Amino acid sequence: MQVSYIGMQTQEVGIKPTVKVIMKSDAEMLDEVMVVAYGTAKKSAFTGSASTIKADKLAERQVSNITNALSGQVAGVQTTSGNGQPGTGSTVRIRGIGSISASNNPLYVVDGVPYDGDISAINSQDIESMTVLKDAASNALYGARGANGVILVTTKKGASGKAVVNVDAKWGTNRRGVPSYDVMTNANQYVETYYKAMLNGWAGGDPNKIVDYAGDGSVMISGNNLVNALIFGSDYLGYPIYTTPNGENVIGMDGKINPNAKIGSVYGDYYVTPDDWEKELFDNSNLRQEYNVSISGSSDKMTYYMSAGYLDDSGIIPGSGYSRLSTRLKADYKVQEWLKVGANFSYANVKSRYPDEQTKTGSSMNLFYITNNIAPIYPLYIRNADGSIKQDSRGYTMYDYGNGMYNRQVNGKTEALNRPFLSNSNPASSLQLDKREFLMDILSAKGFVEIEFMPGLKATGNWGMDLDNTRYSELVNPYYGQYASESVGGLVSMEHSRTFSVNQQYLLTYKNNFGIHNIDLLAGFESYNYKSQYLSGSKQKLYNPTIIEINNAIKTPAVYSATTNYATQGFLARAQYDYDSKYFASASYRRDASSRFHPDHRWGNFWSVGASWLLNKEAFMSDLTWIDMLKFKASYGVQGNDNIGNYYAYQDQYSVSNSNDDFSVSLAYKGNKNITWETSHSFNTGFDFEFFDQRLNGTIEYFSRKTTDMLYNKPVNPSVGYSAIPMNVGSMINRGVELDLNGDIIRTNDITWSVNFNLTHFKNKIQKLHPDLNGELIDGSRIYQEGESMYQFYLRKYAGVDEETGVALYYKDITDANGNVTGQEKTQNWSDATRHATGDILPKVYGGFGTRLNVYGFDFAISLAYQLGGRVYDNGYVSLMHAGDDPGQNWHKDILNAWTPENKTSNIPQINVFAQYANSLSDRFLTSSDYLSINNITVGYTLPKNWTRKMLISSMRIYMAADNVALFSARKGLDPRQSYTASSADVYSPIRTISGGITLSF
Repeated sequence: MQVSYIGMQTQEVGIKPTVKVIMKSDAEMLDEVMVVAYGTAKKSAFTGSASTIKADKLAERQVSNITNALSGQVAGVQTTSGNGQPGTGSTVRIRGIGSISASNNPLYVVDGVPYDGDISAINSQDIESMTVLKDAASNALYGARGANGVILVTTKKGASGKAVVNVDAKWGTNRRGVPSYDVMTNANQYVETYYKAMLNGWAGGDPNKIVDYAGDGSVMISGNNLVNALIFGSDYLGYPIYTTPNGENVIGMDGKINPNAKIGSVYGDYYVTPDDWEKELFDNSNLRQEYNVSISGSSDKMTYYMSAGYLDDSGIIPGSGYSRLSTRLKADYKVQEWLKVGANFSYANVKSRYPDEQTKTGSSMNLFYITNNIAPIYPLYIRNADGSIKQDSRGYTMYDYGNGMYNRQVNGKTEALNRPFLSNSNPASSLQLDKREFLMDILSAKGFVEIEFMPGLKATGNWGMDLDNTRYSELVNPYYGQYASESVGGLVSMEHSRTFSVNQQYLLTYKNNFGIHNIDLLAGFESYNYKSQYLSGSKQKLYNPTIIEINNAIKTPAVYSATTNYATQGFLARAQYDYDSKYFASASYRRDASSRFHPDHRWGNFWSVGASWLLNKEAFMSDLTWIDMLKFKASYGVQGNDNIGNYYAYQDQYSVSNSNDDFSVSLAYKGNKNITWETSHSFNTGFDFEFFDQRLNGTIEYFSRKTTDMLYNKPVNPSVGYSAIPMNVGSMINRGVELDLNGDIIRTNDITWSVNFNLTHFKNKIQKLHPDLNGELIDGSRIYQEGESMYQFYLRKYAGVDEETGVALYYKDITDANGNVTGQEKTQNWSDATRHATGDILPKVYGGFGTRLNVYGFDFAISLAYQLGGRVYDNGYVSLMHAGDDPGQNWHKDILNAWTPENKTSNIPQINVFAQYANSLSDRFLTSSDYLSINNITVGYTLPKNWTRKMLISSMRIYMAADNVALFSARKGLDPRQSYTASSADVYSPIRTISGGITLSF
């Protein structure tokens, strides 16, 4: 008797009353079909490098932008994100960095057609899979736009059989995902520390020392009395927040707050007391809700998929958030046996509430910067004398701007109290009264016609259109802040951008087999046209402070508009051959033209070749039954990149302005008609494998990616009339290895336990720069050198602390008469110290890992990402380690370990208000960029079908999910995921989301 099952090997068993049959998977039948460039391919036959993320993994992540779901999921893919505002995405890099000035972003292709809409408009619940193409053999056919890798997004389609309705709903809360730095939160601690910094500066740390304050002997005063007299004055902390009995100092001779001093002071009609700005301003209980419904099915001739989704993703600060209403309709119909048509429409209406300045370092309106850096001694609110918070005549809460509202009497004179840290600012008023939002209508439409002339010969036409209409409106209130003066009276501005692109593909394919010979041929033409239009206008002096319309204001009108066009054309061809499903070869060619280049240099030729060998099908491996699949592969190819950032890079461009009512024309951009394609040469080789009845599978690969004729904005002397010119100069190479492993530890009918792990290691090296640079380019604190990584800082070396004085020291090179370095010495003068290249700061290894467990209907999954061996400049920590020369700015608690006569071995300089170079730019603040992040934890339970059938439900799952669960890094508050080079406390923090939900199928 034969027993068979789809995907399993047929078993021969004897006829008995009771038969136990153990089925074995049929590796050949289960050969996975992958989405690749311009079609699909069997995983075993694929000669390139690609990784796929399936729908179930995407569904676990609660993201409003699908790029955020890539972290730690794919070997060779690294993501960074400097903005946690809901709806914003991650910067994605595939196999390193290929260019200095040109774009390093991958190309996104949705259902076979390049996509120009906003990535956040794609609902992750509509996605069947995301495939990352990493080498030339897999993405060379995309030509101009595929040099930095390609991400193929495949949306869901109708499943076979009757209509299926899926409903998913989840509700949760958003909270701050990365905590603040470990700063001082106690007013007494901060004031006592600042007292010490002042005492060190004015009296050498001795409270009894008599100081000649005026410098002429007219004012002789003890250090303690002098600091007490100055510390709350306008030159230092500004706000006397303590009340003490008459004649008593706030700070005693021991440097401690007077026990009789009480926090809180009354000044006329006002009461001044510190507030916890972070606690007051951050909202840690915002609701996140998401609802999705889809209907899918198929018949003999038709498949269809319809969906609608609503997402409301609230931010963690007032006035921020992201909401999206998305719809999709996808269907294909077999009109005749030889004719098939299909269409795919998606529409998203997006509202993004995006408070201004929340990603700008040092901005007085950046809530994250303020709360991380303001000392814990300042009031957030203006209070009445009885302590109640004041409201103005319009009923608005009044916030303290630190701009001289309070006064005190000093030696018979009136002194205005000003907050030294970001005086005349308070972001709370802006978040309360200002209005800023993006409104987006994003439409994507695709269609295809497929004609089969004869078995194996098909012609396909694909058309795609993406339309993105975005309107940004801003109202800045006339009552408080930078536009609050009577002459300005507030500001209203509107911006509108429209991007429209059309992509056309005409493809001819031929597939056939001749015995053990199989061929797959493709030829085609593709054209792409993109148009971007921008219009903005603004006025000042509002009539009604709540209406966001330009006609609501009367003064200082300003308008601006711009239009850009971009186009590419390409002819493409590909040939794939396999012999006996054992030996595989592929070759592709594409000739592309870009409108960014002069007609004489517009066309480029790009190509790839690849081969693979299924070793497990060889006779010499037939006894190795534990090997299900073992494939060796290698490929090489050449691709182009034209994205230097200017749509008319070969042309001089000018700006027109008014000069006494006549035209004034000035050069705005210096073009170069000789500029042409940046070229990427990619080599890839490795093994794909499946072992132990497919319990273990994975890939190990080596890659090399060399970029030549790099598109580069070469700096020139501004005296020539421009500061840079685009050129093709130099070369760069990235080399590395990738490992991707997936395994089933337990696999039974009722229990499955699987694990996954991936890692990537790569080295980046600049091989050649422009001859004029003599092998080296210094750009601020960065240095580019031939033979070295693109990612190096150029910094002074920190030499620790002078054990006798507590002053910061830096290294200075000693040179001979010929300029040769003969040694080093230490100097207190940072300006005299020598700058040095820091060496490569990129991480040595990055990747991710996770596990899934299913036990009798219960499921658990956790995914993590990591990074090891790199360094990052910790700007947030730098600002919190000042020596006291930034009054009113908070301190990291590490400052408590600064040098003192009793702590001479400290590596932290003495705090001293007159210190010049205590926390100056140096390698002291280069910090390990190692991290481990728990990206997602999901727990669920699927009810037994015999329960759900009674409710007329085919499937029901209840679950809990948490995203951005935790981050472990070298220092609390440090987020190395922000960028390759630096981390800051001044950006919108990532959001931790914890939700519960239910999924139903009918």
